[in-house]
Amino acid sequence: MSETDPMLSPQTEAARPERHFFAPAMVVAILAIVLLAWHWLDSRQRYTALELTLSQRLNEFDTRNRESQLLAQKAEESGTQLAARIALIEQKLAESRNQQEALQVLYQEFANNRDERVVAEVEQLLVIASEQLQLAGNIRSALLALQTADMRLQQIDKPQAIQLRKLIGRDIARLQALPAVDVVGASLRMEALASTVDKLPLMSEHHPRPATDAIAPDYETNPWRRLAGEIWRDIRQLVRIERIDRPEPPLLTPEQSFFLRENLRLRLLTARIALLQRDEATFHADLRAAEEWLKRYFDTDDPAVKNAVATVHQLGSSTVNIQLPDLAETLNAANRYKLTLERSAQ
Repeated sequence: MSETDPMLSPQTEAARPERHFFAPAMVVAILAIVLLAWHWLDSRQRYTALELTLSQRLNEFDTRNRESQLLAQKAEESGTQLAARIALIEQKLAESRNQQEALQVLYQEFANNRDERVVAEVEQLLVIASEQLQLAGNIRSALLALQTADMRLQQIDKPQAIQLRKLIGRDIARLQALPAVDVVGASLRMEALASTVDKLPLMSEHHPRPATDAIAPDYETNPWRRLAGEIWRDIRQLVRIERIDRPEPPLLTPEQSFFLRENLRLRLLTARIALLQRDEATFHADLRAAEEWLKRYFDTDDPAVKNAVATVHQLGSSTVNIQLPDLAETLNAANRYKLTLERSAQ
């Protein structure tokens, strides 16, 4: 229809502006609806993404929670085991302390017993040294016993042991300062000399030795001279003349010779006993008598008799009476130390 259409009514003319207004409104509504739909879709996507993120985080948290539970369970188990181990260690520590205390007591008892044993050995060694000095006069044996006692005391570092070692060292120095007397060697020499008395020739058994010509005559060239020489040699054997320095050589019967040898042996044995007893007067008297008998009754030209006379003279010129030190103070100190250890052990 055209604008100049006469058939149009006024109502139709009034409805036209409403149609023009409805079209933009529809467009706006559609745009709003589109915007709302887009906003809803975007929100939906964001919500879905957020839900997915939360779900992932929840899963991760659940996983970590399970892991934490496992770790906590393991930690609890480890703590239980650790507590059990600590309890076991404490029990073993208590047992170790008890054992240590018992060992300490045992060690103390062992140390006391060891000290008692060492001091008892030292006391016995001191007794041996004193007996060797007083009874036998054996300085070497006594010195060896004292040195052994000093070595045994080196295991103890207590004041009483040190004081006892000082006394033993003083006795060792006193023995070392004494002149050397070979009592054992002199005793053995006299014993060997007494065993050879029966083999020494007496003066009454002495026979002159046949004289030998310095130059043997030549008898092979002259038989008459050889015959004369043999006759002269036979005549010289019938009578022997020898010079004796003694005015009256003693002539002894076999019985007297036996008793002479026995008495000489007895003199040597009594001199040996006097040597061991440090009886210097008896020792020198017996050796002087033995030397006199050897020179008077025995053949001094024989090498064995000469050796015996020289031995007896050498032994008689030695000194046997030496002032030996007394070990009573050291023995008393060792005895007091031993009593102290025994009382402390009780």
